[in-house]
Amino acid sequence: MTLIYKIASQDEWAAALASGQFDGAPIDLADGYIHFSTAEQAQETAAKHFAGRDGLLLIALEEALLGEALKWEPSRGGQLFPHLYRPFLTDEVLWARPLPLRADGSHDFEGLT
Repeated sequence: MTLIYKIASQDEWAAALASGQFDGAPIDLADGYIHFSTAEQAQETAAKHFAGRDGLLLIALEEALLGEALKWEPSRGGQLFPHLYRPFLTDEVLWARPLPLRADGSHDFEGLT
């Protein structure tokens, strides 16, 4: 089983739970797909795009269950990142856990990925 991860705000996730699907954060909507990271990429993604930001969740989905709408495309430094070209259903989520903020502004991934 290969997990991929979405970092989202608690408010974004609450809206997804209310509607039954996650349509994307503003950056996802602007780009036309939902940005995900692998376990190896998630910490760098958090540092680059969410540094110092509290109230976040790490959301895990099973890559193989997302179908053909999931594409692996080059991004940061030529690395392949998972991009989902559709909303995902909250029922597709394996878990959503708080992503704690350390005193130095970085996020604590210990035990999450």
